[in-house]
Formats: sequence, structure tokens, C-alpha cells
Amino acid sequence: MHLFYQPNFSELSALIDDEAFHAAKVLRLREGEAVRVTDGQGSWYDAVVQSSTPKRCDLKVVQQTVQTPRNYRIEVALAPTKNMDRIEWFVEKATEIGIDTISFFYTKHSERRNMKLERLHKIAVSAMKQSLQAFLPQIREVGDFGKYIPMVNTTQRFIAHLPEDKIPAHLLKKAGPAQNYTVVIGPEGDFTEAEIQLTQAHGFEMVTLGNTRLRTETAALVACQTLHLVNIISQP
Repeated sequence: MHLFYQPNFSELSALIDDEAFHAAKVLRLREGEAVRVTDGQGSWYDAVVQSSTPKRCDLKVVQQTVQTPRNYRIEVALAPTKNMDRIEWFVEKATEIGIDTISFFYTKHSERRNMKLERLHKIAVSAMKQSLQAFLPQIREVGDFGKYIPMVNTTQRFIAHLPEDKIPAHLLKKAGPAQNYTVVIGPEGDFTEAEIQLTQAHGFEMVTLGNTRLRTETAALVACQTLHLVNIISQP
């Protein structure tokens, strides 16, 4: 069955814009054909095509299925890499695994200070549909690291950092199940000492993601998967 994403679908009962064009011009869907739509907010809609044009594809909903959200939420915040391909890879894979929020901040050592959020949104939509999920992650640019950190109010906050003098506990051991998490990942030039102190002043715990030095996007994906494992392990 063909899968589509349409925000506010409960109000529209139709595909519009790119999704309508894809339905009409690429897939050449006609009246009576079955499709499935997600609104990215937890609902799947089984529907039948009523009419199809490149600008609007009207649908009749046959059944709505609500996907139960997880009892925990994951935000990974990171300094974007100079190479956008690596950020796009992370967004795709994190969406497939399952993530609620991806935030981009800028530090003293940041390699990039502008983002193409529209393209990242499209990559996340494609990954959401490919992995048969009904929740689309929020992707946002939060700006200066120093202004972002004081605004974080999740129940468990971590900074992934591997200091030379003392190795902190692994994220797998520090994170508890059924929490709302934020993990911040620094640029490849690492956080400054002042940035590290800022996070600790606002309740962030220092953790490691392993004994090897990871690229920014690799560390971000490891953090995401580790938090899922914390909750899987805790299940009876």
C-alpha cells in the first residue's frame, strides 16, 4: 500500500502539495485505489482515493489507527558538522530508530552556523514513512549554545564528553527508564571548558558513549540508540 505524510490530515481528508503531486504524477493513483496516510502526530489513516490532481488528492477515510506514543522522549542536541551529508545521514537514521526532537546549536568551535531545515524535514518524512512510524520528529535550530542550555527542562540531561583525567559513567548506566531525555553532543573541536561548566551548572550530567572517539553524527546516533536500550532493558 502506498504511504503518504500529510499534516492536519484530519481536517483536510486530502493530500496537497508535494504528496498530491507524487500521488497523481508519479504513482498515477486513480479513484478507488487504497492508500495509507500519517499525520506525523501518531495517527494512521487507511483511505480510498476519490479524485486525484497534481495539486490535491481527495480521500475517503476508511479506518483510523492511533499509534501509542512511547513513555519516554528523546532529544539529541548537537553542533552541526561542516559536511551536511553527515547531518542528513544522522537525521535519517535517528528518525528510523525513533527520536522526538533533533536540535542544532552553535558553540565556539562549531564548523557550521547555518542549517537547511527544509531539506532535513523532507529526509525525516521519508525515513518516518520507510520505518512505518506515525510520529515525525521535531527538527529545530536553537542557536547559541549558551542561550539554549538554560532553557532545557527535560527530566534527565546529559553532556557526552570524554575528559582525559577521569572517565565518566556510560550513558547506559546513568539514564533511567521512562524519562524525558536531552543529550548534547559537541562539535569535533569539542566543547570549551566554559561550555562544559555551563551544562553542569544547569543539571547536565557528564557521560561517555564508549572508549573510542566518535564523530559528531556517530555519537548522536549512539546516544539515541542507547536511550532506547535503557528502556528496552527495563521491561519485564
